[in-house]
Amino acid sequence: MNEGLHRKLTLISASAGFGKTTLVSEWRASCDRPVAWLSMDEGDNDPACFLSYLVASLQTIAPNMGEGILGLLQSPEALPIESLLIPLLNEISAIQTPFVLVLDDYHVIKASPIDQAISLLIERMPAQMHLVITSREDPHLPIARLRARDQLTEVRFKDLRFTFSESAEFLKQVMCLSLTREEIGLLESRTEGWVAGLQLAALSMLGHTDKASFIMSFSGSHHYILDYLLEEVLQQQSAAIQTFLLRTSILDRMCGPLCDAVLNSGTEANLIPDFTGQKILEYLERTNLFIVPLDHERKWYRYHHLFADLLRKRLQLNTTQT
Repeated sequence: MNEGLHRKLTLISASAGFGKTTLVSEWRASCDRPVAWLSMDEGDNDPACFLSYLVASLQTIAPNMGEGILGLLQSPEALPIESLLIPLLNEISAIQTPFVLVLDDYHVIKASPIDQAISLLIERMPAQMHLVITSREDPHLPIARLRARDQLTEVRFKDLRFTFSESAEFLKQVMCLSLTREEIGLLESRTEGWVAGLQLAALSMLGHTDKASFIMSFSGSHHYILDYLLEEVLQQQSAAIQTFLLRTSILDRMCGPLCDAVLNSGTEANLIPDFTGQKILEYLERTNLFIVPLDHERKWYRYHHLFADLLRKRLQLNTTQT
């Protein structure tokens, strides 16, 4: 992240539970630049509300910044967010000290005017400013253009997943578990370095005397993992995406045509406009929905092991109930 400060944007994009916010918080503590922090929530989809919170976060860097804009936001006549952002950019340009703005949990933003405003902010960003965005999915920003211009630093699943040594240190130092190398290796492999999965597995083991047997049977159907993935991931998806996930969970590897064959039903096909298996797979990859690409051509994918366990368990339950 330090090496990316010369670029405009650092994007930290990965599934739930990969420690995105923790990473930025720890980096912030050691960063030699002032950091303005804005944690996003669903209420920030209102452009006026978003802009007022944005100004408030920037005022931690420059106390008098944006006072005129906050006054305009009280006007009964709604003003386009872009027209308010331009004077804010001019004020940012007057800041002499390099600083960082963090937009945490950007995935909750669904309002296109805010995406457009952030795109404008990035395009006209003064050199002394650097933007960090954490998100469970890639935001609707000009990511490809920024990447092509070397203006983007990306931190993703492969960067955030714990290695064997990191998993061993976490389980021993943080979770106070004494495990053999083989047991740690099994957990690291099963969770694929997913830190939330490691933590939930460790919590589950606290009441077990036979830890080796527990690790051998550990899966996405364990109640801690099940609850987390249900609440934080599966239930956040539309009915159409849930149907796709459940129906295709029977596949160890999948591509667009294979998913189409599995879903060979007019009912499922009509759930999503312009539905094709390939488009949905690309959507799942873009939204970091516990899907792992198996090539660089966006053809073959698989689900994260624990997520696949959950989906198959839910599919079996739904089949039994019907």
